[in-house]
This record gives sequence, structure tokens and C-alpha cells, in this order.
Amino acid sequence: MADAGGWRPPRPCEAYRAEWTLCRSARHLLHHYYVHGERPACEQWRRDLASCREWEERRSAEAQRSLCESERARVQATRKHALVWTLRQSPPADWHLPLPQEEKDQ
Repeated sequence: MADAGGWRPPRPCEAYRAEWTLCRSARHLLHHYYVHGERPACEQWRRDLASCREWEERRSAEAQRSLCESERARVQATRKHALVWTLRQSPPADWHLPLPQEEKDQ
């Protein structure tokens, strides 16, 4: 890690608090349970908030390392899911023609 004097957390501590509060809300709990079939894991947001506050108060190297690892893991988790569809480079050649269903109706 670089010089700790100029280092800042990847997000402001308020952002970690807001994420933790949202994660614990009833609306998020119900939505997450409906979509994923399990309760959301909010513990990491709480640990990140504690590490951020510890960094701001004491400039702890352990808090800095913890925040960096957490953000790195969060970024990796978003990258592991591939796109469902392949993106087109151009539209199909016959995009302007009527659909077969429309031809039958006329």
C-alpha cells in the first residue's frame, strides 16, 4: 500500500453507514429474500464502517488493509457475472422488414 498519509478510504464513511442501514432495512430484507431466497449479509458493511471510522480516528494500517481488501472483493464479485446476451455491433440486416406475425395480419 502507498504512503498512509495521503491515503483515503475508497468511499466516505457516511457511504458505508448508509449501505449498512439500507442492508438492515425491512424493505431490503424482503426484496433480497424474495430474489435470492436468503437473508442479506450485512456484516461486511458493518465491518467496513468500523474500519473506516478507525482509519479516520487512528490512521490504523489494519483498517486500511481491511477496507482495501473489502473493496477489492466487492469489485471482483461484480466482475464474475458474465453478460447474458452478446452485444451486437450493428443491427440485423433485415431489421426494417415487417415481422412474420404482422404479415399474416394484413
